[in-house]
Amino acid sequence: MLYPQNNRFRQFIELSDFWDFRFDFDDKGLRDGWEKGFENGQPIAVPASWNEQFAENRDFLGPAWYQTHFSLPWGWDKHRVLIRFNSVNYLADVWLNGEKIGQHEGGHLPFKFDITSQIKNEGNHLVVRVDGNLTTDRVPPSDHNLLLANYPPTNFDFYPFCGIQRPVLLYSIPNEAIIDLTINTSIEGKTGIVNAKVERSDGNPVKAQFNLTRNGTNISTEIEMDNRLSEATLRVPNASFWAPGAPQLYDLKIELSRNGTTFDSYTLPVGIRTISVEGDKLLLNGKPIELLGFGRHEDFPVIGRGLMPAVIIKDYSLMQWIGANSFRTSHYPYSEQMMDLADQLGILIIDETPAVGLTFHKTVFDRHLELCKQYTKELIARDKNHPSVIMWSLANEPHQNINAKMFFEQLYDLAKKLDSTRPITFANMHIGEERSFKFCDIVCVNRYYGWYLERAKMDKACELLSKELDKLYKRYSKPIILSEFGAGTIPGWHANPPEMWSEEYQVEFLSEYIKVANSKPFVVGQHVWNLCDFKTSQHDRRMGGINYKGVFTRDRRPKMAAHHLRKLWSGKTD
Repeated sequence: MLYPQNNRFRQFIELSDFWDFRFDFDDKGLRDGWEKGFENGQPIAVPASWNEQFAENRDFLGPAWYQTHFSLPWGWDKHRVLIRFNSVNYLADVWLNGEKIGQHEGGHLPFKFDITSQIKNEGNHLVVRVDGNLTTDRVPPSDHNLLLANYPPTNFDFYPFCGIQRPVLLYSIPNEAIIDLTINTSIEGKTGIVNAKVERSDGNPVKAQFNLTRNGTNISTEIEMDNRLSEATLRVPNASFWAPGAPQLYDLKIELSRNGTTFDSYTLPVGIRTISVEGDKLLLNGKPIELLGFGRHEDFPVIGRGLMPAVIIKDYSLMQWIGANSFRTSHYPYSEQMMDLADQLGILIIDETPAVGLTFHKTVFDRHLELCKQYTKELIARDKNHPSVIMWSLANEPHQNINAKMFFEQLYDLAKKLDSTRPITFANMHIGEERSFKFCDIVCVNRYYGWYLERAKMDKACELLSKELDKLYKRYSKPIILSEFGAGTIPGWHANPPEMWSEEYQVEFLSEYIKVANSKPFVVGQHVWNLCDFKTSQHDRRMGGINYKGVFTRDRRPKMAAHHLRKLWSGKTD
């Protein structure tokens, strides 16, 4: 799914603004015809989660209704017009001028509708009903057996923010248009090879011009296209390869023309790089790479999971300051703006679907599998062209039963069919036999010895961790990433000797885990949980509804552990 852009042939505008909003406490909106418009609403900021914008009803998860009005920009009436929602959590129903234009299930991934036949030049009325309720048959699900006993009853440890959380875009494209691009790159010596597959909205004969440029380098080719799918290959002598510390990007511009007249173009940043697994190594451009970084959340006061560009900049600056080169999009896909900046800054990403809290219970197995296949398709379609994305993660901490192996076999095969160029993993919390590691190219484990198990006993915790890592490698012979490890830490709480919840204990915990990881040549990554403290449901072990495992606070102030990691990873002290 190509992100809208502005050029001679394409335009887009954001519908970000104050919309009209109304909670539907009695779920009467559909019965009372709110899709045609509703009264007694209140202003709400879009994009942003609704949960922290108002003084009351924070934990109401829906349904709720949005509406706004807009006019068609001048000149768009001769083009195809579409509307794109970058993220609505969880279930969205959309009406334009009183007519239903579609529905989408699942947050954090974009969806679009062609509204050419429904739109008017002026006075368009857009209505969106959002249902963020947690149920066992949704993904992520509610707590199936109320084992966690938290409120709201999530089956995962972060807050279930709801609403229109990323921009809504109105955009136009030519009637004959490029609708998708798939870029694959490879390396032969010093030569970079860029393969570009183009999908068009029709198969009428056209010429396609491909131009790849960077700092005076200009590689071009032209092909005749007489069907909807075509491809071209460009070879770049003495290419500049993309990598952390040297995120070299080329601009690939594709133009369609007929009889000498250009009628569509699209420009995409391209990073020439390879990623592969060989033995116990993860290779970037044929050289071993070690991932140093974090799990994190899209979470900030007031906006919840809403897009705020300044927070993206802040988080990248914190990661760069500390010496991190990577992160996992735990536990859902992040904004496309976050991904774009990773390309520019040279940050490596393990890109994760929203499949967190899976139970494989027989009553929901088929439904969860259907949704996870949808999410996998949507994620790869959205992020396949980002050089920063080096791995697909199919789930986080799935519960284990006999059905899990069959579940992940199908997801793994689907992901490999859609993209054979990247390794596949999922983040595991299950200690003991893991039936699904067969369907991973890299083993990711989330471990909390010394916190949830063997509490405060760091010597015992490290002994268990070391033995388990050795056992996992011996059994699966695959590289391992410590995809989560961390300790809850109240900012400003100190103890000597270190004890749980103190800043000193967090420093000790992370230091000892990193020593173990560094002693294992097959451990190719260490991702601390978490970059920043984040909002959760209410629970007796989550004071104030906050998970305090961040090395920065929720408002991005450093704890002692942040300074210590900076010393370990970058060799710098303040």
